[in-house]
Amino acid sequence: MHSDTGSVGYGEPQVVGPYDGLPLLTQAMAVGNGAVPEEERLRLLRYLEAVTTARKTPLHVSVAFNAAYFGFHLAGDGYGRSPLQLDDFPSVTFGEHTPPLPVGAMVRVTTGSQPLYAEICYKEGAHPEVDELGNTPAWVSGSPAGTEGPGAPGARDAAKRRELLVPDLHAFGPGLSLSPAQLHRLHSRQRWINADGHILVEAVYASKETAAQDDLTAYAHYLLSTGRPQLMSPFVAMSVTELVGGADDTTLLRGLLRLLETVRRVLHSSDLLRMWGPYAMTRESLAAGWQDTGPLGGDDMRTLLSSFEHGAQQTRRHYAMNTPVTIYTALGPRLRSFPGAAESLHGVDYASAVCRANVTIADFIRRDSENGLFSNGTRVHLDDSFEGGGVWSSQYPGVLEPAQDPLTPAGRGWASSQTVTASSFPEPEAAPVDDPLADDANLGPVELLRVTDEVVVYRQPLRLAHLTAGLALLHPLVAEELRPAGDRRQAVLLEIDHGGPPPDGSGNAQETYAEVTGHTGYLVGVTWPNDFFPGLLLQFHWSRGGRTLHAATVPLKNPVQFGDRLLGHCYDARVLTREDAPGSDRSRDTAAGLAPRELVMRTVRRCGLLTPGGHALLDRAFLPRAVYGGVEPAHSQRAALESAIAELLAQRVLEPALGSRDPAGQPHYPAHPAQRVIQLIGYMPPVVRVPRPWGVSEPQEDMHGVQYVPGHLRRLLPGSSPSDAQREAFREHCRLLGKADGWELPDGYTFVTQYTRGQ
Repeated sequence: MHSDTGSVGYGEPQVVGPYDGLPLLTQAMAVGNGAVPEEERLRLLRYLEAVTTARKTPLHVSVAFNAAYFGFHLAGDGYGRSPLQLDDFPSVTFGEHTPPLPVGAMVRVTTGSQPLYAEICYKEGAHPEVDELGNTPAWVSGSPAGTEGPGAPGARDAAKRRELLVPDLHAFGPGLSLSPAQLHRLHSRQRWINADGHILVEAVYASKETAAQDDLTAYAHYLLSTGRPQLMSPFVAMSVTELVGGADDTTLLRGLLRLLETVRRVLHSSDLLRMWGPYAMTRESLAAGWQDTGPLGGDDMRTLLSSFEHGAQQTRRHYAMNTPVTIYTALGPRLRSFPGAAESLHGVDYASAVCRANVTIADFIRRDSENGLFSNGTRVHLDDSFEGGGVWSSQYPGVLEPAQDPLTPAGRGWASSQTVTASSFPEPEAAPVDDPLADDANLGPVELLRVTDEVVVYRQPLRLAHLTAGLALLHPLVAEELRPAGDRRQAVLLEIDHGGPPPDGSGNAQETYAEVTGHTGYLVGVTWPNDFFPGLLLQFHWSRGGRTLHAATVPLKNPVQFGDRLLGHCYDARVLTREDAPGSDRSRDTAAGLAPRELVMRTVRRCGLLTPGGHALLDRAFLPRAVYGGVEPAHSQRAALESAIAELLAQRVLEPALGSRDPAGQPHYPAHPAQRVIQLIGYMPPVVRVPRPWGVSEPQEDMHGVQYVPGHLRRLLPGSSPSDAQREAFREHCRLLGKADGWELPDGYTFVTQYTRGQ
C-alpha cells in the first residue's frame, strides 16, 4: 500500500471533481469575478458544464456551488463519494409548516421508514388560487409572501407562503437512493411526497424582507444558519474560512455572496449552456426538447406561444369588451394541462420542462415582438418569476413600453390591486443603500490577511478623509499594541513602498504617532505621496513588538482606465466611485462651481445604490432633486440637467437600468418581483483583476507568477493512504476551524498542506 505525503503528485484530467485535483473554488473567486485568473475560471467552467450535462436537470447557481464545494462526483455517485455528514441535514415533512428551504438545501425527507436524502434543485410558489389550467388572479401575480387577498398584504412581520420543492432524490448516488418500487409506493401514498415526487410545504419566513431576498442571498444566509454545520465541516474540499479569509459572520456572508456571484457569472459565460434566471441548461437539451414530437415538445410549445399571443385578444372579442383585457398565466400548471404531459413532469423533469418553456417564451418575445408588443397588438411580459413556475401576462390591446424589459418581472398584477398609490410612498433619502454589505458605513473596511505571534498583515483602501487629514487606519490588533501609556504618544516609523522612490521627493520612511480611542487607532501626521488617491489599496505589515509599520501598494498587471484616472495599482472600486467623484480632491469636497454634467456624475456616484463592484445606481426621477439637496430645481436648471443626462447616456458614461421601490420608499437593484418598477441611472466602473495579496509569506517584488493554495482535502488514488504527517496536519486544520481535539481524515482522502505554485 502506498503512502501519500500530501504533496501535489499525479496530473489532473481535463474535467475533475473538487477532491481530485486543485480545488475548484479559490480565494480569488471570493474577491470577485474580475479577480479570477483565467486558468481557475476555465477549470470551474468545464466542471460545471460536465455537472449540468450529467444531472440532466437545470443547474441552479446554488446547486452548482454545492457541487464544487461539497464534492459532486461525475461518475454516477453524485455526493455519495464525498464525506458529507448526513446528520447535518435538516428534516422536512410533506405539507407541514417549516422554515424556508432555499434551492441548494440538502435535506432528509421524513418518511414512515428510512429517510430520503435529497438536494432541493428547484422551487416555486404554489398559491392555492392558481387553477389547474394556470389561470391566475391578477392580485396573486407579484404579490409578496403572506398576502391575504387583493390589496391585503397581510401581517407586517412574519409571512407564510405555500411552496413546491423539487428534490433530487438521486443526488447522493445509488447507495442512498430508494429503489423504483419503493419510490412508487411513496408516490402512491402521497403522504411524504406527492404523486410527482415533489414536496409541498408551508414556508414560514421571519419577515417579508427575508421572503423577498433573491435566491443567492437567501442561500448564503441559510448556509450561515441552518446549513452552518454542513458549511463548516472540515471534510469539504477547501474550507470556506480559507476561501474568504476569515471566520466572522460578516466576512463569511460577504465571501459567500461573492463566491455565488462568481459561480453565476462562470455559468453565464458558457457557450454550451443557456440561463433562465439562476438556472443553467445545456443548449443540446433545449434543442432536443424543441425537436421532440411528444408531450411538451415542439408542437405543444407552439400551441403555448400562440395562446400567449392571441388569448387576450380572443377573450376581448368573445365578450365584446371595450376595455383592455389582461390574462395572467402560471406556466407550471399550464404545462400540466397538455394531453399526456403528466409523465413528463415527474421528479426533476418538472424543473426541466418549466425552465425550458420559460426560455422558449423568452426567445419568442425577443424574436417576434418589439419589446414584448406583437404585431396583432398583444403585449406579453413576465409578471412574476416565482409563482407557479413563472406568471406571464398577456394584454390586449398592449402598449409599447421601450423602458420596460418584458423579461423583467413587473408585478403589475399585484400593483393593480393596491389601494396605496405611488404618490403616498415616503420620499427616498438622499443616499439610499440597498445592500448592507455595501453600506457607506462599511466602506473600505480593514481586512485581516494574516496574524501570527510575529506578524499582523492587513489590507485597507485609503479614504478621502485619510488623505486630507494625514491619517493611516490601524487594525485593532495593531492599535491595541500601540495604545499610549499615560499621556505619551507612541512614535511609529511608517515605511511606504510604492514601487520606487516617491515622485514628490519625500522619503520612504517618516515619523508618525499613534492615537488610539477605544478599539480604533490611527497614525497621525502622515504625508501621503501626491499620486495616492481615494480607494487605493494598501497592504500593511506589522512586526509585533516593533515600532515600524510597512505599507505597500500592489501593482496591476495592466493599467486600468477608471473615469479620468489611469490606474496602475489595485484599488477598491466602491471607495473610488464614492470618494473620487467630481468636485472631490485632497484639498476640498464640494459641488460648488461644477457644470451640469459634473453635477450629474457627482450625484449618481455619491447618492446612488452602491454595489460591491462599485456600481452606483440612482432613481432617475429623484436625480434632479438630489443634485440640489432635495430642493426642486428651477425649470432652466432641470433642463440643463436633462441635457447632461442625455449626453452622458449617449456616450455610455452612464447606463440606464431597472430597479424597484418597496412600500417604505426604499429602492432596490435588481428589481424585486413584488415591487413597483422604477427607472435607474447608473455609473458602471470597469471590472479589473486584483492580484492576490501577500498571503502567508513576506511581501514579494512580483507576485503575479505565484499562486497561493491553502490546505485542502484530496481524494487518494486506489491503494494509497495518507501519511502520519498528513493525518496530524488535518487534525491541526480542524482545530483551527474550532473542532475540539481535531478530527480524523475520512477514508480514501489525504490532506494537502498549503503551498505556492507558479501560474
